[in-house]
Amino acid sequence: MSIAPSLSAAMKPPKGKLPISIVTFVICSFAFIALLYTDSSRSLFKLKSCPRRNAVKQSKDRTAEDNLKNLQMDDRFEFDPEECTVNTGKWMFNKTFKPLYTDRSCPYLDRQVSCVKNGRRDSDYSRWEWQPDDCTLPRFNPELALKKLRGKRLLFVGDSLQRGQWQSFICLVEWIIPEDKKSFKQGRSHSVFRAKEYDATIEFYWAPFLIESNTDHHIIADPKKRILKVDSIDKHAKNWGGVDFLVFNTYVWWMSGLRLKTLWGSFANGEEGYVELDTTVAYRIGLKTWANWIDSNINPNKTRVFFTTMSPTHTRGEDWNSTQGTKCFNETKPVLKKKYWGTGSDKRMMSVVASIGKKMKVPVTFINITQLSEYRIDAHSSVYTETGGKLLTKEQRADPLQHADCIHWCLPGVPDTWNRIFLAYL
Repeated sequence: MSIAPSLSAAMKPPKGKLPISIVTFVICSFAFIALLYTDSSRSLFKLKSCPRRNAVKQSKDRTAEDNLKNLQMDDRFEFDPEECTVNTGKWMFNKTFKPLYTDRSCPYLDRQVSCVKNGRRDSDYSRWEWQPDDCTLPRFNPELALKKLRGKRLLFVGDSLQRGQWQSFICLVEWIIPEDKKSFKQGRSHSVFRAKEYDATIEFYWAPFLIESNTDHHIIADPKKRILKVDSIDKHAKNWGGVDFLVFNTYVWWMSGLRLKTLWGSFANGEEGYVELDTTVAYRIGLKTWANWIDSNINPNKTRVFFTTMSPTHTRGEDWNSTQGTKCFNETKPVLKKKYWGTGSDKRMMSVVASIGKKMKVPVTFINITQLSEYRIDAHSSVYTETGGKLLTKEQRADPLQHADCIHWCLPGVPDTWNRIFLAYL
């Protein structure tokens, strides 16, 4: 039997199957191509990744880089009343900043401080924001302020500058309250704004020296005729009871440049027998009378006491190297020199406040606004104000050396920053 056909048959691949050598060759070829493809594909994806994902990645990288730069540039911490030094910093101009109110939208402003309404054409003075060096000062939040005051009384006590801070506070919150949910009562000495839904009042009591004087109600224009009853405060203080937050100030009325006539005892006994004292001596005696009343009558568990430090005046242009001879008139920018201090702020008076405050039993929180306000030569009422209940005439405005008010502040303006600090302390 011939075996040739059998061998031939055995060497033929089964029908439908490839020889092993061919299969091996094909597999190896595919493996080699795959290896090349993998290497080349790595280069390809690296060079031509999805544009959108790449853009997102680059955006994230830039954001991270920007955040790192911001952290390096701004290492200030969030506001902490125990740690933040609010009186050191700088004013930053923010052209996009819009005050929460205007002197036309808020009906509770005196004409004395309604500068734009009275004809001031520039409003940049209201777009500067105070930036402390070591912390971030939170923006004024009217809803938060009203929540803090729910069921409480807030009373500002002092002079016309304190009245400006009071009006500022009202204007900062009143615009979110419906008309039928608020009321206002103007009094000779005591005025009250009421937020009915919150059962809260924001009040002002007129006492320019805090202690009693013969010019409290019937204002005596001539400082030489004013007499201060430095040991008496009860006539005013009887209106301060039952208040949750007391905010005091007194400074500018003491600064007549003269020795002050002071009296012990009652005005009912006449005004004879007064003693003339240096301003700082009289100021110390008057503030001690105030401090003794606070320590004897205030329960710190029920009432928090604040004191706004002196508000600077800017009546000498020489202080900031101005040669115009028009006081603060036509100033449009703050003084940028660090730690600028003019002649309108008496450091001796400030030290009196500090020394008396340290010795008080009842804690007093000082709203230190003096240094930050020193820079703001641009923000006073200037000639855009009133005198004797009447707006300045065209002739009076043309003579700023005589008529520019470089004591009071335009609103909205600097006192809004005082209230940002006050609310942060609350």
